[in-house]
Amino acid sequence: MPAYSFYRKHKTDKMKSTEQHKYTNQLIHESSPYLLQHAHNPVNWYPWGEEALDKAKRENKLIIVSIGYAACHWCHVMEHESFENEEVANYMNEHFVAIKVDREERPDIDQIYINAVQLLTGRGGWPLNCISLPDGRPIYGGTYFPKDHWVDMLTQVSQFVTEHPDKAEEQAKHLTEGVQNNEMIYASTAVQDFSLDDLDEIFSRWKGSIDYSEGGSAGAPKFPLPVGMQFLLQYYYLTHNEDALRAVTLTLDKMAAGGIYDQVGGGLSRYSTDAYWKVPHFEKMLYDNAQLVSLYTAAYQESGNAAYKTIVSETLDFVLRELTSNEGGFYASLDADSEGEEGKFYTWTKHELQKALGLNAAFIIDYYNVTESGNWENGQNILFKKQTDAAMAEKYKLTEAELSEFVSGAKATLLHERSSRVRPRLDDKILCGWNGLMLKACVDAYRVFDDQQYLDMALRSAAFINSKIKQSDGRLNRNYKNGKATINAFLDDYAFTIQAFISLYQATFDYKWLEEAHELMIYAIAHFYDAASAMFYYTSNLDASLIARKMELSDNVIPSSNSEMAKNLYQLGHYFYNDEYMEMARKMLGNVKEHALESAAYYANWDMLMGWLAREPYEIAIVGENCEALRKEFDSYYLPDVFLSGGKTEEKSVLLSAKLVEGQTTIYVCRNKQCQRPVTDLKEALSQMSF
Repeated sequence: MPAYSFYRKHKTDKMKSTEQHKYTNQLIHESSPYLLQHAHNPVNWYPWGEEALDKAKRENKLIIVSIGYAACHWCHVMEHESFENEEVANYMNEHFVAIKVDREERPDIDQIYINAVQLLTGRGGWPLNCISLPDGRPIYGGTYFPKDHWVDMLTQVSQFVTEHPDKAEEQAKHLTEGVQNNEMIYASTAVQDFSLDDLDEIFSRWKGSIDYSEGGSAGAPKFPLPVGMQFLLQYYYLTHNEDALRAVTLTLDKMAAGGIYDQVGGGLSRYSTDAYWKVPHFEKMLYDNAQLVSLYTAAYQESGNAAYKTIVSETLDFVLRELTSNEGGFYASLDADSEGEEGKFYTWTKHELQKALGLNAAFIIDYYNVTESGNWENGQNILFKKQTDAAMAEKYKLTEAELSEFVSGAKATLLHERSSRVRPRLDDKILCGWNGLMLKACVDAYRVFDDQQYLDMALRSAAFINSKIKQSDGRLNRNYKNGKATINAFLDDYAFTIQAFISLYQATFDYKWLEEAHELMIYAIAHFYDAASAMFYYTSNLDASLIARKMELSDNVIPSSNSEMAKNLYQLGHYFYNDEYMEMARKMLGNVKEHALESAAYYANWDMLMGWLAREPYEIAIVGENCEALRKEFDSYYLPDVFLSGGKTEEKSVLLSAKLVEGQTTIYVCRNKQCQRPVTDLKEALSQMSF
């Protein structure tokens, strides 16, 4: 059954009598696919809200806060082992109030309890299970627990609180203070300077952890860190450090050849469980694929490597085919599992390939390292490449063009064959911030590859955000599901949407997108900005209070909301000649500079802003009838230090004011509000980019 059909059926079932299910809990009223997966557990789950919290206080019961997401394999394992077990459920129901949280819907709650678990155990992940006092303050927790360990832990914590209430109170007090202080920042009073020497220091500390054999970070598992690779590309552009470029291209080449990349259908899995990018954790996340499209696009600009263009094309085909709603929004993820087995949808036996491809199978079996006994588990094969296409073409006496055509045909056959399998479950909620990332990815691909389909995807997404996600009072909602937008948006929703709209302006020169970005920035400053620290809170001042109001500072698989907002402020400051915005960005970076110097990859988005402040970007304006053609010429170059603007007329933009020359299209290369003489030729403009 296709994933969308599964959820349509689930929704229909929800409206029918629940008599066919032995158990139905409070999650049945939710829209989150992750919560609905647990709606018929014998555990009396509640969603996060006043009903559950009031019940815990009224009955003086400890709270289990259990957090995960729909595509999480080990979340499914723990559900099957523990939450579907009646004996375990009875114990949980008798002694606890059990709350299920979708971390993708409520990252604010997830932040608090994962911080608590990290403080307790030194690590975190999902499923995340945290035990708290009736007022929500955490006292103990961990990630995945096998059934026996789970029951044993619950029993011990319950007994500890009963027998030692004073110690439990002290534990909750100290842990809550730790959560409240974690990643909080205070305004630096020092005036900070930023230089290329700072970037050199960052890279020198980073370099030792880079795997120059297999790409990415040394060891296993390997996570793509797209923002880290983007910084290394920018750093190479600024310094010509070949080691930085090699780190990027090696990583991208290895991922493209590995099992982490879906060789048949396009798109990348969340991470590789081994050190070679071979064995993926098969879940596919929108945010990963969005950022990796942008990264492969930028790397193509820099290198001209045609393989990167193929990755972008196949990945966006996958997104359009499997993660795009009829309304133009993008769905959250695809599960790692199908039919109860991780990766079953994506792997092949040798016999299956022979049956599907006939006489053509022998080459594909060799090309993708397929064996009779299987290169993975249970006789299954993950498709991955060990040899380059050039080497394979030479081995089989083919031209590379012939090889490419042959492989493309085989992949199309296998994609058709695979479509008859039971698909992984689709998490069909639409998250604002993740949609901003994918919108920008489509814009980036359009600007470099000039494919109108990519711009159409971006414009539909932007229209969707404005018509379905944005509210009449100017705020955003985070989640859209079943025709309804819910949950007041968090800072990352604003940050990534603002950046997407800035990018859409740069691609279209339609000034309304710059205005949309500016309006969202004004709203975010009003509701998220903390003048005392010169940083942004993750939650709005309109949101109900939790035990801590957090700030998100460090970059990880997704850039932090504060780093993205700082970059947005800096860009909008240039576009609107708003010195206050640029000073806000500078202060934000100054507050975290020491962390950025020390933590390298985990402050990579901040480091990109540092690159702009170390060497002032160029403001390039293209004004006149031929502006679109000249914009396309500029976009054939990797220019991370260019803020592009333009239009056929001067419109309302301060950057274009008094720049229109009748009868010609003119390029203005400016820096720090000083412009070179106007020119009409791209090469002349590029030659001016040295002052």
